[in-house]
Formats: sequence, structure tokens, C-alpha cells
Amino acid sequence: MSEQNILATVDGVNITEADVDAYIAKLPQEQQAYAAYPQFREHCLKQLMAFHLYAKMAVEEKMDETEEFKMQMEKARKEILAQTAINSILKDITVTEEELQTFYKENPVHFTEPESAHAKHILVDTEEKAAEIMAAIEKGEVAFEDAAKEFSSCPSNAQGGDLGEFGRGQMVPEFDQVAFEAEIGKVVGPVKTQFGYHLIKVESRKETSVMAFEDVKDYIQGTLLQQKQNEAYTAKFKELEEKYAK
Repeated sequence: MSEQNILATVDGVNITEADVDAYIAKLPQEQQAYAAYPQFREHCLKQLMAFHLYAKMAVEEKMDETEEFKMQMEKARKEILAQTAINSILKDITVTEEELQTFYKENPVHFTEPESAHAKHILVDTEEKAAEIMAAIEKGEVAFEDAAKEFSSCPSNAQGGDLGEFGRGQMVPEFDQVAFEAEIGKVVGPVKTQFGYHLIKVESRKETSVMAFEDVKDYIQGTLLQQKQNEAYTAKFKELEEKYAK
């Protein structure tokens, strides 16, 4: 590696740009976002230098000869051995295309998107007020969304009465019926519910549908792989428990 990539040398050990990149890659995602900032990279370099410097200090003071160090080393050794053993059990586990297709066909409930509606509404306290706003909307004196911002008592008023998308049964029965039966784009009301009087405009509706296999293939892959790995891990654990545990 060329010297220009060497950022520091500690006790004969070169710390390079690649070392800093590798260090940053192991940090939490939110910290990695600062990787392009020189000050952050300098901080990471200092951390790597500290790692080598303190290690050097420990050797000079013969900390590696203490019982505590030996115990920690043995613990680390066992952890690495255990992880290596687990990796050897799981490394050859795969999920076939046939298994993916079978799971998809046998579990349609997991991939079914229920019918939904997207609606806006205006909520007021009295039927008279709702009828007055309705008349103004029908005459073109005010847009539905502007009326919602001005008159609606629902927090959705800030979004022009937009309630977003919701499934059947998520709203109170009177509202739900209109949301899933009214003509798209037509203002309906006043509709009385326990909350007051609504003017409702349905923006769109979606019928119940099944997600395409290709759209959920990766999800199925991850689910089945995790399942098979868990099964292999548990089976081997029981085998080892019978063999070694008392």
C-alpha cells in the first residue's frame, strides 16, 4: 500500500484510510452518515490510535500476564469457538424456489391486502352547520378541503380533512358504511355519528387483493431461512445437551 494512504503509525503499525473506513463501517448506521466529514474521520482515527496505544501500554505493564486477562481471553476464545460452531451448522442452510412457492400458496392470509378506502371529512357539532357547509360546497363557494380547514373540529382539518387510507371496520359503523359504499369524489352528508355530524368525500377505494409472489419473495426467503436456522440450532442444541450436559 502506498504511503499516502497511511494516516498514522503507532509502534510500527500503520493505520490507513482503509482501516478508518473499516472502523466506520462497524459503527451504527446513524453515525456512518458522518463518514464524509473530515472532523468525524479524524475522531475515528484517534479512536484507532487509542486502541493501539492502550494495547501497547498493557503489554509494557505486563497486563497480559494477569489472571484477569487470561480469564477474559479464555472467555473470548469460547465465544469465538461457539460462534464458529454455530456458523458451521447454519452456513449450508438454504431455501429452495419450490419451498418459497409452496409457502406463498399455502399461506395466502399473510399476503392478502384487505379492502381499504381513502376519505376526507368535515366534522361539526350540528346538523344545521353541516348542511350549511354542504350547500356552500355544492354551489362552488368553497372547496371541500378549505372548508375542512376552516370549520372541521377534527385534527385532520390541518390536512384538509384527509384521513388517509383505512380498512373496513376501522371507523365507526355510520362512517364506515359511507366510506365503502358512496360514490367516489361525491360529498355525502350530513352523516351522524357519536362524534358529531360529518361531510364525507371518498377519494378512492381498493378491493381486497393478493400481493404478487415477486413482491413478497424476499420476505418469504427471510422468514423461511430464519425458521430453518432456528430449527437446526435447536436440534443441535438438544443433541449436544444430551451428550455433554449433566
